[in-house]
Amino acid sequence: MNNEIITQRLEQELDRLKEKNNIYLGYPLAKDFRYSDLAPFLNLQINNVGDPYIPSSLAIDTKEIEKEVITFFSNLLRAPKDSTWGYVTNGGSEGNLYGLYLARESFPQGMVYYSESTHYSVKKNLHLLNIPNIVIRSQENGEMDYEDLENTLFSHRHQPAIFFLNIGTTMKEAIDDVLKIHWIIKKMAIKDYYIHCDAALLGIIAPFHNVRPAFDFKDGIDSISISGHKFIGAPIPCGIVLCKKDHKERIGRAISYVDTKDTTITGSRNGFTPLLLWYALKKMGITGLRKRVQESIELADYALGKIQGIGVKAWKIQMQ
Repeated sequence: MNNEIITQRLEQELDRLKEKNNIYLGYPLAKDFRYSDLAPFLNLQINNVGDPYIPSSLAIDTKEIEKEVITFFSNLLRAPKDSTWGYVTNGGSEGNLYGLYLARESFPQGMVYYSESTHYSVKKNLHLLNIPNIVIRSQENGEMDYEDLENTLFSHRHQPAIFFLNIGTTMKEAIDDVLKIHWIIKKMAIKDYYIHCDAALLGIIAPFHNVRPAFDFKDGIDSISISGHKFIGAPIPCGIVLCKKDHKERIGRAISYVDTKDTTITGSRNGFTPLLLWYALKKMGITGLRKRVQESIELADYALGKIQGIGVKAWKIQMQ
C-alpha cells in the first residue's frame, strides 16, 4: 500500500473518530485532555515488565514515573505508607481481576459475595479464577442489600468471606458501605475475610466530596481498583490497583531472564499509560482535581435541571 493511500485512510479514520468524540453522551469518559507533549514517546519502545518497584534488565521502562503515580493514589486513598503496593493497569476490569486473584490466593476456600448491580466483568473474572460466589440482592438505589448479605453469610460461616464492593455502580453510582460490612463481619464473628472495592467511577471523586464515604484503606479494605480514562481522561484505557503489600507477596515469582519479579496480571505492561496519568496528575494536582470534582457536580445539577425542564423524569444520586 503506497503512502498516499495510507495517509488518506488515516485521515478518514481521524475524521470519523473526531466526529464520534464530539457527540457521544452517557458514558463516563472525559475527553477534555491534551497529551500532545507526550507524542515523542510514541516513537520509543517502552515496556514496564514485571513489578514496578523492582528494576528489570530490559530497562526501557517508565517504572519511576509509575511509582510516582501509585504514590499519588496511595496518599489520596489514605494507604499506609510502607505496607501498600500497586501498579498501573489496563483499566478497572484488570484491577478487579487482580483484587480477586489476591483474595483467592489469601483464602483458597473463600466465597465471594457481590451485588447484582456489580459490573458485568466481575462475573467473567470469577469464572476465570474459578472462585465460588454468590450474588446478593441490590436495594432500589443500587446499593447492596445488607440484610440479604447477612442471611446468606449465616449459611456459609464455615468459609472465609471475600467481599466485592462497589464504590459507584455503573448505572446508579451506588456505594456499598464498607463500615456496614465491617459491622456484619464483627456481628457474625468472621475471622477470615478480604474486602476489595471497585472504585472505577468514584475512586478519584469521593475523596473530594463534602461527606467522604467509607471506601479506602483507612476504612479497612484490602485492595481497590480505579479507572484512569474515566474521570481524568486518556486516549488509552488505563487505571490503577492498590493492595496491602502482604497480599502481593503471596503471588510474586522471580523471573530470571528479565531480572525482576512477576507480580502483576500481564508480563509485559504498558509503559505509556503511566506517563498519561503522571502528566495529568502533575498538571491538575490536588487543587485541580478538587476543582474538577466541583465543576462536575455543578454540571450534573445543570443537566438535571434542563432535562427535568423538558418533562423527562430524571434524578441524581446523592452521595451519603
